[in-house]
Amino acid sequence: MSDAARIDAFLEMMSAERGASPNTLDAYGRDLRDASDGLRGKLTRADAKDVSRYVASLGAQGLAARTQARKLSSLRRFFRFLFEEGDRKDDPTSKLEGPKAGRDIPDVLSREEVEQLIDACGEDVRLRCLLELLYGAGLRVSELVSLKLGNLPRRKGGQWETRDIIVRGKGGKDRLCPLGTPALNAISDWLEVREDSLPKKTLKANGASAYLFPSRGKAGYLTRRRLGQLLDGLSAEAGIKPSRVHPHALRHAYATHLLQGGADLRSVQTLLGHADISTTEIYTHVLTDALAELLDTSHPLSNG
Repeated sequence: MSDAARIDAFLEMMSAERGASPNTLDAYGRDLRDASDGLRGKLTRADAKDVSRYVASLGAQGLAARTQARKLSSLRRFFRFLFEEGDRKDDPTSKLEGPKAGRDIPDVLSREEVEQLIDACGEDVRLRCLLELLYGAGLRVSELVSLKLGNLPRRKGGQWETRDIIVRGKGGKDRLCPLGTPALNAISDWLEVREDSLPKKTLKANGASAYLFPSRGKAGYLTRRRLGQLLDGLSAEAGIKPSRVHPHALRHAYATHLLQGGADLRSVQTLLGHADISTTEIYTHVLTDALAELLDTSHPLSNG
């Protein structure tokens, strides 16, 4: 069977059995087709030396270590699939060592800057609700914009009976995210005016009525692009560089401020929905830098 056919079969498996997102499938597809081209259409039959030479060529092309590591990860999953399907009796990537993909330490917004952003929302209850959920629950942008009313905490008589939202994260996995009082209040304020935000016919036509943040668009909910535009305007109003204010920056702030407040790493991993704790550990570097600065400014021998 050709490389193209086996790659298609692999992507179908990742979608059906692993619940991989469209973006993840696109990335796998690009990586594997690039590898097939690099190996002249012999990816499926490549031996360890062939794969090793291809991986080495990535560095020669000037690709970043993180990109090289991602491409090697795609190859590992692909060959594991071929082995499990009985198409191969070996895994040519089993002894390969890829470059260490370093992680960039995020530029984290301070508590004061987050407060400035919240204050800058003014009377815009939708924007305040978006901000409170990004920072108050650490949601990914895709999780936030597609949040459905049915996944909100239970409410009776205008009062919240529970405090958790159900979030559909990466790989189609659900998790519970507890909300603080500011976030719950922001949701309540938005729900009071939400139905007036769009014509009722539009809400019904595209299924938008199911979402917390409905939109006239095809998807039925607020787009990532529009959210980015809203945050750009908000950052300007708050006097903060727009490049520092984006959905993931608020997720970074959520995680870092939790750790600074005494939360343990495993709890933060669960709250963020990280499959691997190594992804969460990036925030410990931020804390280490803060402690080092504290030592420089506060220790009695720091100026000695």
